[in-house]
Amino acid sequence: MNDTHRASTRDRLLDAAERLFAEHGYAATSLRTVTVAAGANVAAVNYHFGSKEGLFRAVVERAMAAVNTERLRLLAELRAARSVPSVEELVRAFVVTGARIVEHSGERGMTIARFLGQVMSEPDPAIRRLFGAQVGPAEGQYLDALQSALPHLSPKEVAFRYRAMVGLLGLHQSGSLGDLHPGRPVTPTEGDTERLVTLLTAAFLAPRTPG
Repeated sequence: MNDTHRASTRDRLLDAAERLFAEHGYAATSLRTVTVAAGANVAAVNYHFGSKEGLFRAVVERAMAAVNTERLRLLAELRAARSVPSVEELVRAFVVTGARIVEHSGERGMTIARFLGQVMSEPDPAIRRLFGAQVGPAEGQYLDALQSALPHLSPKEVAFRYRAMVGLLGLHQSGSLGDLHPGRPVTPTEGDTERLVTLLTAAFLAPRTPG
């Protein structure tokens, strides 16, 4: 098996897994379904990724690589401008880079968005933890920066608001926020990302929760 063939098999497996995980979720997608869609076999999955879990990690890493790189670049710029960036600056850098997965990646962007939405709703918390471990190095720096920007709030309070931000962004990315509108679904608009930035900034700046 030459390098070109190995690379193409690996990419086909990633493409198939990304699409099927997006459509059906991790638990409901079997390795056989992935390998049939990719024109490969289970041995190829084991060779390239070691297991279904390894394949999932690779899908997350590929889907989030550009976002995490851009988030870290923006955070470095903000910290270079001043040691403690503002809450609005941090929220904007985090949310806008995530939203661009959909806005600037065409059809594959929608697949990634659906995949992220499925991850958020996976019944097995271990899968959500796997996702969190893959994005943790970048996202953890934003949590640290938000805690520095909000010294009057407890770390537990900031962490809760951060998790709420991640959850709402996931719903926004997948288009699910529009489906939650009473009555008929609402079609997302270009201004929704800015509205989300405004909402989340206000949420972080809200008074601390009593007790």
